[in-house]
Amino acid sequence: MVDYARTPFSRSRPQKPETDVFGEIRGDALLSRLLMKFFDGSLAEKGIKKEDVDEITVGVASGVLENWTYGGKIPAFLSGFPHHVASVFIDRQCGSAGTGMHIGIMEIMTGFSTTVLSTGFEHMTRVRGQGVEPNLSMADKASEFYRPDMDVATVLNMLQTAQKLYEEEVPTFTKEDMDKFGVRSHNLTIKNQESGWFKGEIIPIQGHAPGNIDEPMLIDKDLSARASTLEKVATLPRLSTPFYLEKNGGKEGYIKREGTDEGVITPGNASPLNAGATAAVLMEATEAEKRGIEPMARIVSMGWAGVDPSVMGRGPVPATIKALKHAGLSA
Repeated sequence: MVDYARTPFSRSRPQKPETDVFGEIRGDALLSRLLMKFFDGSLAEKGIKKEDVDEITVGVASGVLENWTYGGKIPAFLSGFPHHVASVFIDRQCGSAGTGMHIGIMEIMTGFSTTVLSTGFEHMTRVRGQGVEPNLSMADKASEFYRPDMDVATVLNMLQTAQKLYEEEVPTFTKEDMDKFGVRSHNLTIKNQESGWFKGEIIPIQGHAPGNIDEPMLIDKDLSARASTLEKVATLPRLSTPFYLEKNGGKEGYIKREGTDEGVITPGNASPLNAGATAAVLMEATEAEKRGIEPMARIVSMGWAGVDPSVMGRGPVPATIKALKHAGLSA
């Protein structure tokens, strides 16, 4: 990997789109603005041009409606890539842009590409579940496709997948552990914004003032971060509903352990909704050396794995184990 960049990440409010500073910008346009500035900035300094790219990978978790990219070509057209540059669209739940990097890495490893631009975008304000009509026959007991091992209702609810994973992992960690992690994450983000840590990584993008689409504003930092304390986060409303798993003593055991019959997922320990775009340039090692470009990272392995989608947050664990094993490493 020889360079990377991203937009700031906004704070998405699907019910109040005007409060999202990128609410008036399509996701593909957001990515395209990033790429135009990326190639005019640090990539130009390194001598990397759009025509040098063999493949563009575009990852989007919900490639429907305006997020449909024509196989990744629309962002390529918008940002001025010549027609000989190929593209591909990826939908991996969850990790589409990461899988785009996997594809680029394998193209380079096998000698079919020299330079790959791996990108991704998401816009949870403009496209959040609309235009999606999944076949849920596996939840119908009368269907030939019925799967008794599928908890479809939980699969479709991010709050509930987190709650179920938490209950399955008791007593590995507690709500307080999650709250501490959330507080640390938000506070570190604020600290690093103030220190300039993200300078060079985040490319400022023109948006609008929160709540006023007629007031232009240059956005240069992530907007979901909130400085806080463990005491404040502990009082935030609980948004998830418990499963009261029998292996943990059912409802009685849950209340005894948690001190409440409410869930443990709150705005302080859950991932926020946002809009943003990312990009990374992958290059074959000898090509980078020939160009005098110092790599930022060397790719030694990768991994992917499937898990029960109702506890999809567990996915990175077996995927990481695979990647480590392939590289001869261990956790």
